[in-house]
Amino acid sequence: MKSMITIIKEQISSFYLILRLSAFEMKSANVNNYLGRFWEILNPAIQLAIYWFVFGIGIRGGQKIPLENGVQAPFFIWMATGMVVWFFVNPMITSTSRSIYSRIQLIAKMSFPMSAIPSYVIMAGFYSHLMLVALITIILQFTQFKISAYFIQLPYFMLATLIFLLALALITSTLATIIRDVQQLIQSITRMLLYLTPLLWHRDKLEFHHVDLTFLLKLNPLYYIVEGYRASLLGTSWYIWEYPSMTLYFWGITLVFFIIGSVLHLKFRNRFVDYL
Repeated sequence: MKSMITIIKEQISSFYLILRLSAFEMKSANVNNYLGRFWEILNPAIQLAIYWFVFGIGIRGGQKIPLENGVQAPFFIWMATGMVVWFFVNPMITSTSRSIYSRIQLIAKMSFPMSAIPSYVIMAGFYSHLMLVALITIILQFTQFKISAYFIQLPYFMLATLIFLLALALITSTLATIIRDVQQLIQSITRMLLYLTPLLWHRDKLEFHHVDLTFLLKLNPLYYIVEGYRASLLGTSWYIWEYPSMTLYFWGITLVFFIIGSVLHLKFRNRFVDYL
């Protein structure tokens, strides 16, 4: 627990530096592209179009998705409100895992806590995430799913996503610096997570010999975040309160990750250079 408190204090004391470095990281990512930050919208749009054609038209035959409040949602709307999380989480899991060893030269030249490195990488991606969420929200205003009172849940789920990513990044960035093969393992796992999270197919389809296997999906912490975003954007439920067991499970997993990650990070960070 002391290790986690130390990491939290470092995040607070380095918050201004994290914001500055994340802004620089975001600008440098598209500095050589003619379309610049427009790619942050164009790439997800292309992927959504492909997934909609394959899964929405090809597999589901254009059938709508039943929501918790009984409303039928077009597959594209249902998919987009979940994939907006994936377009943020997926690149962040892979990029934060290599954030420390790929920036070791920066560490040597500057004096700031190493735990701030995954944080500013996450924040750089969060700016693009906000843009995409804003775009999805605008699109929803031209459908039946307009902004409602449920929308006030969204900042909570954004914060939950940031904390979860940081907790996970403390583990993966440390292990990937010590053992480079971990990076390959992480990339393989993220590919599987696309299909182990209710992003492209509805959970009512997860049955085997009339046995409901949805509980297997709920073991994935991303399930809580994705469904929370959908509940907020589509206005279906107060997901935090209506599913208290899921809320407790998510924060329990996040806390465990944070404690493990903090202990690992503080134990090895003074020797990171030795593993290069």
